[in-house]
Amino acid sequence: MAYTNSARGSKPGLGHFKDKTNKKKPAVEAAASPVVQFGEHGRYQIKSGWLSGTFVARAFPKPPTQARGMIAEATGATEEEAIASLQEAIDARENRRADDRREDSRAGFAVPSTEEYVEAIRHVALSRQQLAMLTAMSLTEGKGLTAERMAYAAGYKSQAAAFRSFAAAGNLIGAYLSIRTISSKTSSDPEGAALLGSRTETLDADDPGNWVLHEELQKAVQLAL
Repeated sequence: MAYTNSARGSKPGLGHFKDKTNKKKPAVEAAASPVVQFGEHGRYQIKSGWLSGTFVARAFPKPPTQARGMIAEATGATEEEAIASLQEAIDARENRRADDRREDSRAGFAVPSTEEYVEAIRHVALSRQQLAMLTAMSLTEGKGLTAERMAYAAGYKSQAAAFRSFAAAGNLIGAYLSIRTISSKTSSDPEGAALLGSRTETLDADDPGNWVLHEELQKAVQLAL
């Protein structure tokens, strides 16, 4: 993991740790506080430095996401210890989340938790049309929408275009959560769609059924949007 030093007070919005260097301060404290370091761990940006008398490392959403807010924080006797503690906390958090995922034999993978979906929705760059589809589908109380209604909700004239957009949203979320789905050879549904939901079963061979969001995603959309 590479870390780079920011210029002292050079950019607004990056100063989570204030540079309090003063000629009158003890040499040890002054040497410990000149800059904020930036690094990465997984899908998070790490900011570390000297804050209020201790070394602190914090995890934030990695640019270019527009999401804001701290994900996790750790302290240490040295900056390296603070960073290492933060990395361990992030890894433990990711492992816990993976263990809590619901196994879905029909989907063919473990479905992420509502917590994971909320974070992903807030961090990935979903289009206005994709958000419109997800919102409309989340309000159906588990009944889902036909391909025609999905297209209408997002303003698409083509059902095929709407579903490609829907599957693309699934790929974005899957990439963020490090989950890859593979479309079934017996299904015409594009890759990525299964991460968002599944079709309802029908008795009519000519009726493809409604597309229903996973329960976890339904809740996440209503929380995140």
